[in-house]
Amino acid sequence: MSDPRINPSIFTRGAVDLGALRAAQPPARPAAAPPAPGGPAGAGPAAGPGGVTVIDVTEATFQSEVLERSLTTPVVIDFWAEWCEPCKQLSPVLERLAVEGGGAWVLAKIDVDSNPRIAQMFRVQGIPMVYAVIGGQPVDAFSGVVPEAQLRQWIDAVLKAGGVAVAPQEDPRLVEADDALMSGDLDAAERAYKKILADTPADAAAEAGLAHVALARRVTGVDAAAALAAAQADPADVAAQLLAADVEVLSGLAEQAYDRLLAVVRRTAGDDRETARQRLVSLFTIAGPDDPVVARARRALASALF
Repeated sequence: MSDPRINPSIFTRGAVDLGALRAAQPPARPAAAPPAPGGPAGAGPAAGPGGVTVIDVTEATFQSEVLERSLTTPVVIDFWAEWCEPCKQLSPVLERLAVEGGGAWVLAKIDVDSNPRIAQMFRVQGIPMVYAVIGGQPVDAFSGVVPEAQLRQWIDAVLKAGGVAVAPQEDPRLVEADDALMSGDLDAAERAYKKILADTPADAAAEAGLAHVALARRVTGVDAAAALAAAQADPADVAAQLLAADVEVLSGLAEQAYDRLLAVVRRTAGDDRETARQRLVSLFTIAGPDDPVVARARRALASALF
């Protein structure tokens, strides 16, 4: 996610595909001494009364520490990064609750900068992002910082799932479209998504896929650092702000991208305002309607327009 160049092959949509990380991996080596909750990343697993409760996970240990462990114990994945200020608010609470749970569930911390492939497979567009994995399958997720009371309710719901997870049936048409998108064949991906929508109007995954295609085309070959610098140098340049927002979404900073475009909507009028609004709605489509960050941004957009 720190790569300054944008590669359209990182895009994905549809069901989370964990197959690429299911190959046999070396088992995680136990830490010599568990740190206190909220300790530095990479320090090793923290232990509560029931055993390991917080552990740092990499691509090499994902198979054993997340997929295999989730067959017997719910695993909550915390996608984070060192530069993410909201992560520093949420992660310590998750760690404390995991230790408090005494081994009833395990918190797996994944640094998105060090493990971009896992983040891509889970379609992580903004952090913090939290997934619950039960029986080897992701069963629920949320993004952003939530109050502790709400977080406790979410964890309780995960635990009540009882280790039973039914893998959804994948639409082969969507798999074909996603594969084309991930391989960078944007024309084939666009045709496939449009065919799905012709057969099943308002298919949310296909609509999101088309939005991905449009975003991929806009940023292909773009120097991310230069785009962000240009936007900072001239806040009145609407085109620069639009491109910077695209780059931010691909860098895991979706909320920052939404705020950027909301600012454009508030300070412009006419065609510029409508262009910014349309771009913002397109980025909402990629994240999906259930994303709480999108919900907040939609309310802010409505307020700015009316």
